[in-house]
Amino acid sequence: MTRPLVVTPGEPAGIGPDIVLRLAADGFDPGRPWFAIGDPAVLTARADRLGLPVAMEMIHSPAMAKPVRQGVLQLAARTADADVTVGTPRPETAAHVLAVLRQAVDWTAAGDCGALVTGPIQKSVINDAGIAFTGHTETIARQLGDRRPVMMLAGPSMRVALATTHLPLAAVPTAVTRTVVEDVIRIVASDLETRFRIARPTIRVAGLNPHAGESGHLGTEDEREIRPAIDACRRDGIDVEGPYPADTLFNADLRARTDAFVAMYHDQGLPVVKALDFGDVVNVTLGLTIVRTSVDHGTALDKAGTGQADAHSLSVAMQLAARLVP
Repeated sequence: MTRPLVVTPGEPAGIGPDIVLRLAADGFDPGRPWFAIGDPAVLTARADRLGLPVAMEMIHSPAMAKPVRQGVLQLAARTADADVTVGTPRPETAAHVLAVLRQAVDWTAAGDCGALVTGPIQKSVINDAGIAFTGHTETIARQLGDRRPVMMLAGPSMRVALATTHLPLAAVPTAVTRTVVEDVIRIVASDLETRFRIARPTIRVAGLNPHAGESGHLGTEDEREIRPAIDACRRDGIDVEGPYPADTLFNADLRARTDAFVAMYHDQGLPVVKALDFGDVVNVTLGLTIVRTSVDHGTALDKAGTGQADAHSLSVAMQLAARLVP
C-alpha cells in the first residue's frame, strides 16, 4: 500500500487553509495520496469565502486515504474549539494547532503516513497563549525523542542547512560549538545520501565571523570550534570543506560544485537561497526518523481569505516529500 502524505494547514487564520483548499480544488497530485488534518467548519467556511468547489471527505485514519480526486479534500477532523477570524490569529487556537501537529507526527512516526508536510504557523500567537514555542522543527524533534534536528532549505539553485536555527543573534556565538557543527555536518551528509540519494555528497561550511575569523583577528570561533569539526568529519571520509568566508561562499561557481552548504545561523544562509529560489524553496528537517517538509513562507495574514495566496510553495514541498519517502 502506498502510504499517504499528511498535511497540516498551520495557523487557521492565515493562508494555510487557503493553499490546502486550492490544491484540493485543482486535484493536485504530488505523486501519492494525501490528506489534511483540520477543522471541517473552518475549511468549509474558507472554501465558501474563496469560491472554491471543494467537497470535504472525512477519514478517520491514514489507511482510508484514497488517490487524489479533483475537488475533494480528504480530511481527518480535529475541531479548533475556538472562533477563527480570517486574518486575525487568536491565542485560543494555539492548542488546536499543536494538537494537529502532534497527531500528524504520531501517524508519520508509526509508519501510517509516508511523510509530513507542514503549513505556516504563527509562532507569536502560540507564545501569547503561554506555550513555549520556537518553531515546528524543534517541536517535532522533541516529540520524536529529543533528536538533533537540522533545518535545511532546498531549492533548484542550492541547499543550505543551519548549525543554529531560531536564536537571537547575540546567542549564536556560544551555540556554535565543535559538537554542534560536527553533528550537523554528519546529519547533512547522512540524509543527503539516504533521503536525497546522493552518493558521497560535497558539503561546504561557512565561518561564523567576517572573513572566517581572519586567522583569529576577527573572532576565534572559526579556528577553535568550526575547523576542528570539519577536520573530524573529513577524517571519517565525509567530503566537507571550510570554514569559508560567508560573503564569498555562495558564488555561482561553488554552488555548481556543492550539494549542500552549512551556515552558522538563520540569516547567514537563508537570505541567499530565498533570494535565488523564493517560492521554489522547501524547508526540510534532517536528522529525524520521519520525512518532514514545509513551505518557505509565513502565514501572510493580509492575504488570507482574499484568493491571492499562492499554493506553489506547498505543492513543491509535497512533491519533495513524496520523493524522499523511503
